[in-house]
Formats: sequence, structure tokens, C-alpha cells
Amino acid sequence: MRQGRFKLAMTLGRSPREHPERVKICKEMGVTGCVTSPDIHGIGRDQYEAAMRQQKEEWAAAGFTIPVYETMTIVSGNHIRRGTEGREEELKNYIAAIAAMGRVGIPVLCYNLGAGGSRTDWVPTRGGAISSQFDYAQSNAEEDPFPEPQTEEELWDNLTWLLERVVPAAEKAGVRMGYHPHDPPISPYRGSAQIMVSVDAYRRLLDIAPSPSNGITFCQGNFKAMGDDIYAAAREFCEQGKVHFIHYRDVEGTADRVFTETFHDNGPTDMARMLEIYSRAGFEGPIRPDHAPTMGDESAEETRGYGMMGKIFAFGYMIGMMQAHNLAYE
Repeated sequence: MRQGRFKLAMTLGRSPREHPERVKICKEMGVTGCVTSPDIHGIGRDQYEAAMRQQKEEWAAAGFTIPVYETMTIVSGNHIRRGTEGREEELKNYIAAIAAMGRVGIPVLCYNLGAGGSRTDWVPTRGGAISSQFDYAQSNAEEDPFPEPQTEEELWDNLTWLLERVVPAAEKAGVRMGYHPHDPPISPYRGSAQIMVSVDAYRRLLDIAPSPSNGITFCQGNFKAMGDDIYAAAREFCEQGKVHFIHYRDVEGTADRVFTETFHDNGPTDMARMLEIYSRAGFEGPIRPDHAPTMGDESAEETRGYGMMGKIFAFGYMIGMMQAHNLAYE
């Protein structure tokens, strides 16, 4: 089995001008992969390529590549998600965006058709750092239900409709699509079903449209919160060449009860082992440290798990583990 290579990347906004201090720190750390999203909402399909190319050139001038677009819906996809009138037009936009990515040279798309992303509490962790927590019972008691709940059957039907049409376009464009788990990975959530909440669900997703372009964003925190064997899942999907993007984080607990996001060095997962599994199974692609506790005088409410001090700690930890285990990265 060939050894892979990690591309260190960081979420930095759509332009280097948005967070110049973060750009500077990333360059100082040697992190030159920018995780971003294209600003193409509200423009015509014929303008997608020019907008993406301008963005890529702006980041290149700042010393960064764009190894992945991370956006839950690269274009408006509500009709696709709901299976309602108007999804054909959204599909045209979706395919045009992927084709533009291919021409510009953005190789990976991280996406999701579901809903989620909430946490129920901010809680103190090691040394008083503030971390986010999700309590399922509290969520059910306090969070409003979605106004238009969907069933599992509806969600699978609509996802299948999309994959059968968009994956061939992605393969033609040379773009790899990585489906991000629902966050929190639990169903039902706020009165509606969610489907990408287990390893078996990902097996089903991959079977819908067998292709090198149909794959996974392996968000460790969510896969851990599912309660499945995270080591076996990472090995299985990496050996199949289906992991296109990695979110490197850890949580304590499971989504059906309570989970709390941890520092990279003190959660329940053997994080060095995860890096070895990815690498030894041949993963080649972007990896970024995901949510981390908020440190120092940064505001948890403002940074929402993306404080820069936590990211500096995470990158130092990741790079140290990679060097200690002779894992290739750039």
C-alpha cells in the first residue's frame, strides 16, 4: 500500500483581505492551503469560471493554493434538497459550478444537503478554555423544529436524484466530491430526519453513484459522535480511495446523548493512529484542524470554535505527530 501525503490547509475566508492576521500566521506556520468557497451566488453560470479564477489568482498572489472548496451548497440547492419545482435549474447551476472548478483547477468540493450545525452550550474545559457542546435532550426541548420536516425516504430520494446527475459531471471535470456528515450526526434532529449519520449511510451513498468522484469529507468529530468504529471507518474508506478531505478534530461522547469538542491532544481518539491510518491507506489531499476550544482572551461566541490560538495549537500538534511518525505532508 502506497503512503499518502497530507496538504495542510486552513479556513481563511473568501479573500486574503478578510483576515490578514490569520493569513500571516498561517504563512509563518508553513500552512499554504486555503479552504474557502466561491462567491458565485447571484451571478450567471457563464460568470462562474471568471469568479473562481480571480479568487484563485488572488490567493496565489498571497502565497496560497486552494485545494478544496468547502461549502454546504456551492449554489442554491433548497429545491434539490426538498425535491420541489425548480431543482432542474439548480442542477444546471450545480453542474456549471463543478465544471468551472475543473477548468480553474479546484480539485475537491466539500458539500452537504442537510441541516444542522448547532450546539447547545459553551462549557469550560482544560485550564478554563471554552468548548462547544451538544446535548440531544436539551436540543429536543429547547430548539424550534424545522418548519418543513422531511422523511428519510424523501432525503435519500433527493440525494440519489442529485448524485446520479452530478457525479458524472464531476468525473468529467476531474473534481472529487466529499459529502460532509450532518452535524450533529443524529436523526431525527429538530423534528426532521437526517440521513448521513452513520458509516452504513456512507456505504449507501457511495453505492448510489460508483465513481472516483463520489466520496467523503471525513470529519473526525462527526464520525466519532456517530458511535461507530472510527479507525475501521477511516481505513475502509481511505483504502477505497473515497476520502477526499479530512477535518481533524475530536469529541468526547456521542450525538444521541451529549458530545463535547476537545483539544486535539486530550480527547478519546488516538489522533496519531488516525493520521497513520490515513497515510498508510494512501490518502492524498487536504486536511485541516476543525473545531477546537477557545483559548486565552478570544471570544467563543465570536470565533465559534475557530479561534486562531486553538488552530495554532492544533497545527503544532498535527505537524509534530506527522514528523514523529514519518508521514508526508506539505
